Amino acid sequence: MTYQEIKNRIPFLIEKSLGGIASQFKLAPNYREKYDLEKIKDQNPKKAAVLIILYPDHNKNIRFILTKRPDYDGFHANQISFTGGKFEEKDQDLITTALRETFEEINVKIIENQIFKSLTEVYIPPSHFLVHPFVCLIDFTPEFKPNYEVETVLTPTLSDLLAPTIEIRDRIGTTGLQFETPGFVLEEQFVWGATAMILSELKDLILSTF
Repeated sequence: MTYQEIKNRIPFLIEKSLGGIASQFKLAPNYREKYDLEKIKDQNPKKAAVLIILYPDHNKNIRFILTKRPDYDGFHANQISFTGGKFEEKDQDLITTALRETFEEINVKIIENQIFKSLTEVYIPPSHFLVHPFVCLIDFTPEFKPNYEVETVLTPTLSDLLAPTIEIRDRIGTTGLQFETPGFVLEEQFVWGATAMILSELKDLILSTF
């Protein structure tokens, strides 16, 4: 999909309803049970925000940005994620969080009016975070300068995401238990968990405009 094609679809993407939990859980690990977002919010989860950056490469094909976390002593070591992070008191709102964290992690400056859609929040039980995803479109090919939080920057094409292929693989969770989970294979990396759930809703949203 080209930059112009996705740009032309933005008015329709803005108006389209989200797939919500139904879309997300197409790519949820098999141990996860559907939840009520309002009940989750009543439990006062920690707040976080991530940014899905759509951008044109040098051939005008649309790509998006994922990062691979380094190996560390934490819940999400070595996992594939979006840029973003925890809401801080200095942040005006969750959009501010997503923009700030993106700049800190990969040195790409995004401004608020480039965001055109917010997706359904995803709850992450191990860390008790409620993550709010935002989607933006920029008109340039960014240069990345990752910080210590990022081991690798991945830039799959949107067409890769929209392809029908989904794989199911065995994973080992933070508790040491093995489970099966569906996911996307993007740039030879297996993308699963909350990131895959967010991408599943994004995929359904874009396909609904065809």
